[in-house]
Amino acid sequence: MLKHLRGAGFKKKFGFSCAYLFRLVFVLLFHQKNWFRLLESRMGASFPGKDAVYRFLNHTGYAWRRFLLSLSGETIMKMEPLTSSYRETALIFDDSMFARNRSKAVEMLARFKDHATGAFYKGFRMLTIGWSDGHSFVPVDFALLSSTKSGINGIADGIDKRSHGYKRRKEAFCSAPQVIAAMLDRAIQAGISAPYALMDSWFTHAPLIQEVTRRGLHVIGMISNDNKRYLVDGIRLNLKELYAVASQVEGKNRTVLRFIRTSLAPGIPVVVVFVRHRSKKNEWLAVLSTDLSLTAQDIIRIYRMRWDIEVFFKCAKSMLRLQNEFQGRSYDLLVSHTTIVFSRYILLAWQHRQSTDSRSFGGLFFWLCDEAGTLDWTVALQQLLDLLNEIAAKTSKKLSALIQRQLQHWISALPNYIKVCLPISCCES
Repeated sequence: MLKHLRGAGFKKKFGFSCAYLFRLVFVLLFHQKNWFRLLESRMGASFPGKDAVYRFLNHTGYAWRRFLLSLSGETIMKMEPLTSSYRETALIFDDSMFARNRSKAVEMLARFKDHATGAFYKGFRMLTIGWSDGHSFVPVDFALLSSTKSGINGIADGIDKRSHGYKRRKEAFCSAPQVIAAMLDRAIQAGISAPYALMDSWFTHAPLIQEVTRRGLHVIGMISNDNKRYLVDGIRLNLKELYAVASQVEGKNRTVLRFIRTSLAPGIPVVVVFVRHRSKKNEWLAVLSTDLSLTAQDIIRIYRMRWDIEVFFKCAKSMLRLQNEFQGRSYDLLVSHTTIVFSRYILLAWQHRQSTDSRSFGGLFFWLCDEAGTLDWTVALQQLLDLLNEIAAKTSKKLSALIQRQLQHWISALPNYIKVCLPISCCES
């Protein structure tokens, strides 16, 4: 990660290095402390002050997006050789609420409606793109979208218009289809690509489908019964009328109801599959695909991968402290901390891919928390050994030999799990 941080141009002229401050914030979660509690602990004197960390997170000129694209690109390159050639990969788009309900002075704060609950919240829309092969999900890019119509606060004064932070602020007021198209271009330029793009019904509309297919990807997405029209033998039909003329799918699979080849009103050829609603047996859902060679079962199987991004949102908010770890008012801090949270998830995804057992992301997270706690006493014990060796080197030969013998007896009596954690060989004669 530090290699990609340096490659993205993170540097400071004086004080603590960017690599040190990034590592400090990254590992903070695995100590299961927030920044205030860490400074109040017995180890607080060994850490930099609060201002040093907040200046790092609030910096406008750091290219956090370039860092995340570089890190996710290399991770995907390592995962692709581990993936069977028969398994499809996909880029997944979705948004999630980034709530700051108790905030009043947060930069570019706006009011949004949560479509899952119907309630309004203060915060941002976190539009995210990720890569998945059905087993691992890697977040690639994101944008915290604000609103001009329902905005509460605007852009802070004094922001350098040449900086990365100002560009992300301007992006926050763009529409979601514009941001998705730009995200897709950056991902392809970074070497991240897949044959399919998966999206929910909020994004499966003709203009965005045209933008995605123009870049060489097929779209598979849920569609809702809205104003979209489908052309069948020159007749414009809505979704309910399309279901009535679609042919029934024969076979033992009762989930797939009907299947039809049609085209959207702008002339985009698509396949629409109607499946039974899982919780409402008398209703159906419709899934659209621009890949005409896929069967109905293949479309449903590939679209299942879209659930990976929902698991990612849940993990980032419940375990990785997205929205809650730092309560800054700057838009730059929101972007930097969100990037660090995404980096933590990439670490968990890679550990999950490397793991040979069936541990969940929650199990891996708490395992890393235990490992971070183990590092503290390991370093302290190693410092004690170094101190004893230094004292032995400065004394007479007879006293030095006595210290070395006692040290060897003590080391031989240590449990094996402690010996594994320490470079004991440096203390042996």
